[in-house]
Amino acid sequence: MTATTLNPRSRTWGKTVIGVVLTGVMLFPVYWMVNVSFTRDQDMRKSPPNLFPVNGTLAGYRTVLTEQLPYLATSLVVALGTVALTVALAAPAGYALAKLRPRGGGILSFLLLAAQMIPGIIMAMGFYAIYLQLGVLQSLPGLIVADSTLAVPFAVLIFTAFMTSIPGELIQAAQMDGARPLRTFWSIVLPMSRNSIVTVSLFAFLWSWSDFIFASTLVNGGTHEPITLGIYHYIGNNNQQWNAIMATAVVASLPATVILVLAQRYVAAGVTAGAVKD
Repeated sequence: MTATTLNPRSRTWGKTVIGVVLTGVMLFPVYWMVNVSFTRDQDMRKSPPNLFPVNGTLAGYRTVLTEQLPYLATSLVVALGTVALTVALAAPAGYALAKLRPRGGGILSFLLLAAQMIPGIIMAMGFYAIYLQLGVLQSLPGLIVADSTLAVPFAVLIFTAFMTSIPGELIQAAQMDGARPLRTFWSIVLPMSRNSIVTVSLFAFLWSWSDFIFASTLVNGGTHEPITLGIYHYIGNNNQQWNAIMATAVVASLPATVILVLAQRYVAAGVTAGAVKD
């Protein structure tokens, strides 16, 4: 070993320091959002601004509770509806592609992959034309269906990859016991697909919760609007009350953050499912 060779422990510390610095840089906007949410309006005009909310205030969060709760409730309803519809459509489709092997399954998988490359604004305009004819503009069911189109192709691919790894002997044993495909799917395949269900549900929830394109195109001006439109309108009407705007952003970020932290173990297992073959 030469004298210039670095100690393995030194290399580890160096990588750790670099990782911490890069993580801090990436998370600084999140910290600044939280900081501003507790900062008084008069303190935000200081130069340089305070790195910590020295004279903190909860005025922004009181504004959230009085003005933004209806938007948050709407987003929760839309997100949960999107999750339910996505799982209901994608799980049987993934089971069919993985185990029933229908004709044209490979082409269908390719089309699902290609569907994810279509820009959202194009789909939004298509939905607008269809909903206008059907009279379902500015309705929550219409927004749920539109948001599901973002999640279903990805969800089918995830379910297909996971269910392909389920041992065929279990399916054959169920068939020998007289179970039909639907019974096999409901009683055997679906309970074993918990990780993929959590993964699909999480991504569907996040996509729906953060959606702005479909919301601004399909429900803007309606009785019920999601939190993304609530923040958008609030910035337009109150562009000087940054603590209230940032408090709204913090509150809107909490559900997705909590769900992601709680489900990260299942997400890691669900995303990597099917990648390793025995």
